[in-house]
Amino acid sequence: MAAHAHHDHHHDHTGTHKGHGHSHGPGNYSWAFAIGITLNFGFVVVEATYGILSNSLALLADAGHNLGDVLGLMLAWTAAVLARRRPTARHTYGLRRGSILASLTNAAVLLVAVGGIVWEAIQRLGKPEPVVETTVIWVAAVGILINTATALMFMKGRKDDLNIKGAFLHMAADAAVSLGVVIAAVAVMMTGWIWLDPVVSLAIALVITVGTWSLLRDSLNLALDAVPENIDRQAVESYLAGLPGVVEVHDLHIWAMSTTEVALTAHLVRPGAALDDSLLARACKEVHERFSINHATFQIETGDPAHPCRLAPAEVV
Repeated sequence: MAAHAHHDHHHDHTGTHKGHGHSHGPGNYSWAFAIGITLNFGFVVVEATYGILSNSLALLADAGHNLGDVLGLMLAWTAAVLARRRPTARHTYGLRRGSILASLTNAAVLLVAVGGIVWEAIQRLGKPEPVVETTVIWVAAVGILINTATALMFMKGRKDDLNIKGAFLHMAADAAVSLGVVIAAVAVMMTGWIWLDPVVSLAIALVITVGTWSLLRDSLNLALDAVPENIDRQAVESYLAGLPGVVEVHDLHIWAMSTTEVALTAHLVRPGAALDDSLLARACKEVHERFSINHATFQIETGDPAHPCRLAPAEVV
């Protein structure tokens, strides 16, 4: 038998690599999602109510924006739960991919929200309206507290999981919007320049766009099976080529199974070698420890010229 495939599953139970594997995964953030959704939904109700009472379009628009963020948090939470579902006969990787789709959707929702802010601000610049007194400042100040507190809950996990990064960016962006509303309202009260309100809104929109762009780019790359940012493909290939008896590595693929887990497949050519479970076990363990690749599958070939591997050429997928 010339080919042998080996799956590495130990990560499913231990999560040995910090920040990866399930024990450090999205499960820890259920409480953060629950608290964040509850606080923010409560704030949307308060903000919309005061927006109507004080006749403030700015507060109503921000309430709409915050409602979008509550939906974003729900989406990220759902994806985090789906990522822990067991594989089935039909979904052989489980539903981990849902976390990538969620982060992509989250980025798109953020950019749509930015579009809304910009549109509103441009309308206002055309015909500035008087900003409603201190109500706006107090309500927006509460918004800063709630959004900052929620963002801080997701701050630690944002480096390891794009989905958590999406939730963090949503909340940080909201805190920035609320801060901008407060600054603009105070400045307008002091100077009487009502055009400051839309100008500050445009500045906030720019800040959010810059932050969201990387989330959108990374999510798109993962959705298109690109090698994740934190993995050096060349280093992985060099490591595999250096394994005992290996003369060639081909058909190497590295892609994201979810926003926290990475998979790899490769063909290793070892002339005259017998099947070697200890080598496979070592390779799986080391790609996990060195490169945070949780799920590795290797095919061993002896390089028999009578039976060349049709996947060997680099351009063949």
